[in-house]
Amino acid sequence: MKKTGISMTVILSAAALFLAVPLSAQQLNLKKLAVDYDKIILDQFKADETGCAVLVAKDGQVIYRKAFGMADLELDVPMQPDMVFRIGSITKQFTAVAILQLMEQGKLSLQDEITKYLPDFPMHGHSITIEHLLTHTSGIKSYTNVPEFGDMIRTDMTPEEVVEKIKPLPMEFAPGMKWNYNNSGYFLLGYIIEKVSGKKYAEYLKENFFIPLGMTSTLYGDDTKIVKKRASGYQPGEKGTVNADFMSMTLPYAAGSIMSTVDDLYRWNRALLEYKLVKKESLEMAWTSYKLADGKDTHYGYGWFMSEIHGSSTIEHGGGINGYLTSSFYLPEEDVFVALFSNNTGKAPEFTALKLAAATIGKAVPTKEFTLTEEELKKYEGIYANEEGTEITILVDEGRLNGVRPGGSRRKMIPIEKDRFIFENSLMYAAFTRDVTGKVISVVSDDRGEVATWTRTDKKVETKMEKSLPAELLDKYAGEYQIEPGFTLTFTCEGDRFFTQATGQPRFEIFAESETKFFLKVVDAQVEFVADPEGKFDKMILYQGGQRIEGKRIE
Repeated sequence: MKKTGISMTVILSAAALFLAVPLSAQQLNLKKLAVDYDKIILDQFKADETGCAVLVAKDGQVIYRKAFGMADLELDVPMQPDMVFRIGSITKQFTAVAILQLMEQGKLSLQDEITKYLPDFPMHGHSITIEHLLTHTSGIKSYTNVPEFGDMIRTDMTPEEVVEKIKPLPMEFAPGMKWNYNNSGYFLLGYIIEKVSGKKYAEYLKENFFIPLGMTSTLYGDDTKIVKKRASGYQPGEKGTVNADFMSMTLPYAAGSIMSTVDDLYRWNRALLEYKLVKKESLEMAWTSYKLADGKDTHYGYGWFMSEIHGSSTIEHGGGINGYLTSSFYLPEEDVFVALFSNNTGKAPEFTALKLAAATIGKAVPTKEFTLTEEELKKYEGIYANEEGTEITILVDEGRLNGVRPGGSRRKMIPIEKDRFIFENSLMYAAFTRDVTGKVISVVSDDRGEVATWTRTDKKVETKMEKSLPAELLDKYAGEYQIEPGFTLTFTCEGDRFFTQATGQPRFEIFAESETKFFLKVVDAQVEFVADPEGKFDKMILYQGGQRIEGKRIE
């Protein structure tokens, strides 16, 4: 997106607040930092709930290593820093480095077409290279994004069997033309590693990474093995935390099947920096943002995202898999590494890890709230559009400013000074601009270096009126509705209050706007219940992001 002169002025002014000289590990006040770290983590992870393991390192020294909460709720086992988690998509960087090793050995080229290793893979008239798979630009549809995946999730399958499931999937775009996060690409990379090396993917990782680096707590995921200090995995349920749904670890494969610890991930990070695994030139390729055919930056290299924290560049990746969420950041200029693993898919660790990193480099996330009256907040209300015509709505609700995109979640905006806000649980800032009369005319958003200007339109913000419905009517809608295999929406009522919960997600209250239509406040979505000819409500329709999705009641 084009950056206007106004937007750059605003953002540069904001960035100036975070200018700091990087400190070495010896210069840091580690005692004060430890107190700050504890507070940041305890804001999210409580002693008697599911927990996390965390490690922070600076200049090659571990400066903080701790655990919070519980590793096993049934056995009352507290979390420990060396506990083993599924790390999900952090696996992708291991796959990428394995490909780079084979490249350095002359066994493959990143520009090889994948049909060199998968001769009968359908190309649909395109040239799909190994590099396209590494960068999520292949256009191949992700096998985890199709309804059939719900039917597969509990079944052990060989790589060949999953590849056969990927082959018939339609192309989403021409290779190199777009970026779309894609598990199919990394699954195919794992299969290529096996073809080229003559070893099973798990065997290759063990022999070339885990054993040489002393990563003794890292392994290819396996639920049948006895894994010492394995943290149990959990997810949100209708009435609180529940055990995570089962998933065969043969399915994530090279896209997400590794289990590890924060300590071992740090060993991996240092080995990369010391060029023990691949040459400097290869690592630089992996840590350079890939550009599309039109020159647009993808902010993704080979197995890592590229972003920034308050002007400091980051190399990062997270993972999400049944029962676990993980997050890791490396800040090259300051030589800071942060890893935070959570054993609950209802407790995302990314923002907490971001705050730890920001505190380490002396650019802490603002916590002091600037006081604005509701009347002052109302002056920011409106519908704003960018150059492409995409709109965001900014509105006041319950004394708070909120921002929402069509079909997106409603996000609270916390004032940190006049005309400047930070979105709750993120490092996304919003700076409003005014004309000479003092009227708010635009807002510049800065989402970790992604800057966009939104101009206020003449459109009015629509305010939905809440309608009170009797409990006996809400009871008719209550129940579980299947959206697709393995994914349902469950509706429950508590007196005259009505709630919905999607599979593996928290429960949210929904509000009636008519006798059959409801809306959510946390996300731009609506639900409508539909009766059959006999008057029984056996179907619901979800409207979100321009989509109309039907769900059938499960008897």
